[in-house]
Formats: sequence, C-alpha cells, structure tokens
Amino acid sequence: MGFPGTWMTESESMVYRVVPKCACSTIGQIMFYSDHGEFFDGDIHDAQSGLHKWALDQSKDPITKRIQAQDTYAFTCVRNPYTRILSSFFDKICGIQRNGKRYRGNLVPLLIQKYGIEVGGEDGKQEFDQVKSFRRFLLFARDTIRWRRPMDPDIHWSAMSGHISTFIVNGGRYDNIFWTETFNDGMANVLRHVETKQTIDLATIPRFNESEGHGPKRAHPVEEYFDDLSMHLIYEIYKKDFELFKYDFENPGNKMPIGEIDLDEVHAKLGD
Repeated sequence: MGFPGTWMTESESMVYRVVPKCACSTIGQIMFYSDHGEFFDGDIHDAQSGLHKWALDQSKDPITKRIQAQDTYAFTCVRNPYTRILSSFFDKICGIQRNGKRYRGNLVPLLIQKYGIEVGGEDGKQEFDQVKSFRRFLLFARDTIRWRRPMDPDIHWSAMSGHISTFIVNGGRYDNIFWTETFNDGMANVLRHVETKQTIDLATIPRFNESEGHGPKRAHPVEEYFDDLSMHLIYEIYKKDFELFKYDFENPGNKMPIGEIDLDEVHAKLGD
C-alpha cells in the first residue's frame, strides 16, 4: 500500500499527509517555498518536480525511508466535517474545474438523474435551492461511503480519518495534527520544529485556495444546510472525525474545535 497522498520537501525537512479540502494547496506551496524560495507557478497538485510526492516513482523510496525511520517531522491538517463536505459540494459538484469541465465527467449528470440535485445550470452560476440539493448530495456521499455505490467514495468527501490512517498503518507516526481553522498557529508550530532552507513569514503567505471561484457562493450560514436527518447522515459518515479531531457535532454552526487532539489516541484508534 505504501504512503498514498504523502508529500515531502526535497530537502527531507518535513513530511505531510495530504487531506483533501484541508488547506492542502497552501501547505504544499509553503513546503515548496521552504526549499526553493519561490512558490510553484500553478496549482501545486500539478507539480511534477520540486516536491517529493508518493505519486511520483522517483519519490517513493525517499518518502518510505524517512517515514519508516520516523526521523523526519511528519504532520497533517484537518477541518470541521460540516464545512469540509459543504466545500466539496460547492467546489466539486456545483463548480466548473480548472480544466473547464465538470468534475469526474459523468458524475454530475448521474447525480442530477439519480438524486435529483441541481447545480446552478451549465456554468454553476444560476440560482438554485442550495439547501435541498446539498442534502440530496449528502445522501449520495453516504451511499458511496457506506455501500460503495453508485461509485466508490471520492477523496474529497471520504472521512479524514481514512486518509490519515494509511500513514499510521504502514509504519508512520505523526508529530503534529493541526486544524485548518487555526491554520497560522498550527503551521507555525510545524515550522518551529523543522529547519528550512528559506525563511517563511506566515503572515505574508497568500492562501492558495485552488477551489475558490469554481462554484457558486454559499448563500446561507453553515447550520442552515443541516437538519436533523442531515446531521444523522454526517455522524454516520464522520463519527471518527468528530471524536478524534475534537469537533462539535451538536452544533453545525460552530466550526471551531472543542478540545485538544490527542496524538496517542489517534495512533491507537487509526493504527489497526
């Protein structure tokens, strides 16, 4: 299995397990900058050099060695499950992707046909009932995760604990898991523990939100998208995420964590 979704600086100063929709573009660019003194020109997900990635054959050996030796600072970043799946819906389902097409080709037509969702027309810019469509999308997300139909779950809405566990199961150990909601504090903590070739001033680093502008803007507060049934579905899908990363399941309107992440607990529960 190896270490899917893992990035490492070329200088081997830090290792990062990517969790989609959790500031991964910004983190990748910071890692790139820490070695090269400049940002990657484009979406960091497209970079084929300048950063070790598990998807690149030449990176597999160095990544494996560093992770298994557990001598390189390893971290990841998490996000409130309520806002994460909302972001996935507006970006991946309603939005036009950077290649000018719909995400995953026939996915959106399938959702329109089988689940009756709307996405704001051909360009994602027309008015539609966001709450109704999102709740129908939630049924689809649950079906993919629970029963793997009508397709396998997508990385953008599968549970964070699932992404994070592959790193542990294959011999890695996290030194730090921080929250997107307190990004600067969390990333500063990472940078305090590593030696970088270039100095990084987090206060001046732009946010590389590659999904920004892909889809319609969210028209309502987060809590309006989640009724009792939606919350039940969310808990069914993301129970471990709420518990391990200390988010508030009871109040969708509270995006902030309500406790401290216990790394020993994460390793114990996700290491099976």
